[in-house]
Amino acid sequence: MKFTHAFLISIFLLSSGLILAQETEKILIKFDDQEVTKDEFKRLYKKNNSTEVINKSTVDEYLDLFINFKLKVKEAQELGLDTIPSFIDELSGYRRQLAQPYLSAEGVMEKLKKEAYQRMQEEIRASHILIAIDENASPEDTLKAYKKAKKALQLLKEGSDFKRTAISYSDDNSAETTGGDLGYFTVFQMVYPFENAAYNTEKGEISNIVRSRFGYHILKITDRRKANGKVHAAHILISEDQQISNTAKPEDKIREIYKRLEEGESFEVLAKQFSDDTHSARAGGELPKFGVNQMVPEFEEVVFSLEEGAYSKPFQTQYGWHIAKLLEREKIQPYTVIQNSIEQNIKKDSRANLTKGAVLNKIKNQYGFKENNKALKDFYDVVGDSYLKAEWTVDAAKKLNKTIFSIGSKKVNQQDFAVYLNKHQVERKKVDTDVLVNKLYDNFVREQLLSYKDQQLENEEPEFKALVKEYHDGILLFNLTDDMVWSKAVEDTTALKEYYHKNKNKYRWEERLDATLYNAISDEVAQKAIKLINEGKSAVEIAAELNRNSQLNLKYEKKKYTKGDDPIVDQIKWTKGVSKKINKDERVYFVDVKEVMAPAPKTLNDARGLIISDYQNQLEDEWIKTLRNKYNFEINKSVLKELKKELN
Repeated sequence: MKFTHAFLISIFLLSSGLILAQETEKILIKFDDQEVTKDEFKRLYKKNNSTEVINKSTVDEYLDLFINFKLKVKEAQELGLDTIPSFIDELSGYRRQLAQPYLSAEGVMEKLKKEAYQRMQEEIRASHILIAIDENASPEDTLKAYKKAKKALQLLKEGSDFKRTAISYSDDNSAETTGGDLGYFTVFQMVYPFENAAYNTEKGEISNIVRSRFGYHILKITDRRKANGKVHAAHILISEDQQISNTAKPEDKIREIYKRLEEGESFEVLAKQFSDDTHSARAGGELPKFGVNQMVPEFEEVVFSLEEGAYSKPFQTQYGWHIAKLLEREKIQPYTVIQNSIEQNIKKDSRANLTKGAVLNKIKNQYGFKENNKALKDFYDVVGDSYLKAEWTVDAAKKLNKTIFSIGSKKVNQQDFAVYLNKHQVERKKVDTDVLVNKLYDNFVREQLLSYKDQQLENEEPEFKALVKEYHDGILLFNLTDDMVWSKAVEDTTALKEYYHKNKNKYRWEERLDATLYNAISDEVAQKAIKLINEGKSAVEIAAELNRNSQLNLKYEKKKYTKGDDPIVDQIKWTKGVSKKINKDERVYFVDVKEVMAPAPKTLNDARGLIISDYQNQLEDEWIKTLRNKYNFEINKSVLKELKKELN
């Protein structure tokens, strides 16, 4: 069995952390400052070899990799890599991610997940009117904006045209051209309050006024349709970029292709022959599966409207001219399959605040939370217009020293909040400072409560503590290996060139053809092309002449071919000149061979990726030898022998 470096890292990201040996446990490995017990190693080994045949040789290989890992981590610590800011920041980032499950409210999350899944079954088209207002606006300005929204809603209730009202009232800049129309959307594609209003309003009806962080909204639901889920489609693309399509008349070309489809020719064959989307063309025009808002709207609407197996008429998007074919529709997957991805979307969305609120209440109840509301109101007198100009200082609150709240054994005083205010001040337009102080205080309390809970995790959750240790070692290993092996092989160009010249015969080209591959609509067109080749015409000139009446007559590709690159090139005799003609997919192919290139060493640029990889392996081997000579470790062979017997 062969173990890779990446596999070794995964061992430590999946396994539990090392535990110092107790006196009664048998020691398998002794390092300078650490001991690994037989039972500890056995548990790690079995966990990471659960699907493999266990034998003595694999235990030895695993043990070697285990020792290499420990030596690399030790070297990283000796070099102080665990004290540099970038490492500390990276580990902190991972720790925050690992802590999330311990800072979530499962009941609320589950409810939100099921709500989102239910909404995924439907797509909504809506128009809206936005009355913009800042979240921190004064009560007076907020009321003014609300009254404007209320007036617009009243006009709509009295029968005013929604589009005309949107143009007159909406602060959405696009309303003038769209009349407020937002097109189709589904869950997670709008802010949560807007989404709620959309899914709770019937088709043809107008919603009540809705508040979001952008302001007040009024929605009109113009359509509700069953979700399309994902669709599997194919297309033929004729680009309007002449350098891509080799045609000056893309619309004429797509209509010729459509005519041939109507006459019964194969969509897949025509896609392979003519589509300028070369990636999908190889697969008969097939595209990756997609859902709403994953393609340009024009393309989606056409594909969603098709029956399975049907193809469209030619249509245009920003990418050129298309003919699309719907291969199949894929229903939305069961909840159990996609609930994890739904949860990740919720965490990125404003609805996550609902789960955070539940978490905060849980923390308050667990540790005890006491609040001094009078201490908060003291700030109403010391935070004024200077704060909105970002000119406020902590000195303005220097007389405030009361406890503002407490959590567990921690007391948070007014000066702590003053520092927070100072840190979060930015220039703002005129807003109500009392409203702003309240909002910032809520954020401050949330941060303090989550921070307090976070600080208890290592003591309260042994699994969390072990997992953080695993990431600690894994990051150290990655960073040092990057310095010693991966980046070194790429950045030390002199050493890389030296390695290449010593080993250049390992990297060789097989015999190649410098050639142009032609495919023609008929034998007659192929013969004309061959005649023009013999007259010394270039591929560009030949295509221009023979495609004068039809853009489908001739295509070509120029490159250097090796065996296996193309089935047509593989079939011909590899000799200079024009090859025999080959009929395939109702086209006629032939190759104009300019040169038969003899086997030769690849240049460093030709094989750079493979050469770098081999050089990295050499650097890794040399580095491990150095570490094994530098640090002391001892394997208890009798314990190892006992271990192998237990694993057999």
